[in-house]
Amino acid sequence: MIRITRQTDYGIVLLTHMAAHLARRYNAPEVAGEVHLPLPMVSKILKLLTREGLLESHRGTKGGYSLARHPEEISMAEIVAALEGPVAIVECIDESSGCTYQPTCRVRTNWQRINDALRSALAGISLAEMTHPSDRLVTLGGRPALHPPTPPQPEPMPQGPPQI
Repeated sequence: MIRITRQTDYGIVLLTHMAAHLARRYNAPEVAGEVHLPLPMVSKILKLLTREGLLESHRGTKGGYSLARHPEEISMAEIVAALEGPVAIVECIDESSGCTYQPTCRVRTNWQRINDALRSALAGISLAEMTHPSDRLVTLGGRPALHPPTPPQPEPMPQGPPQI
């Protein structure tokens, strides 16, 4: 079974919550309470997402965390890579894997195709899309997908310092 970690799952929950409420800045206890996730894990994820450039950290009494870019500009591929590392469905996708069977492996190129399709599917879904339920069918390998009506747009990102 191929699964993302709980940390990545929680990170996506946090980011989609923040993307749906762009005008706000969140501190860790606040967002943990709103999405009903454990505070230690939320704190860890917020710091990691900040280090990876997906969130910005703001100091001071009106500080907290906010998205570093508009949700439409952040792909699921970026989020997964920030929390899991590079998308690699099998070890030999990485040239420096050290797999002893790599020179004679007959399925490596097909695994690369599958990995590329997975990465492409993740890159084709934005954080903005994740904020709304969808009946859109995501497919691998370039097959047609169902397209639902355009979802409502999230709140605009605030410009400049917060208003008091």
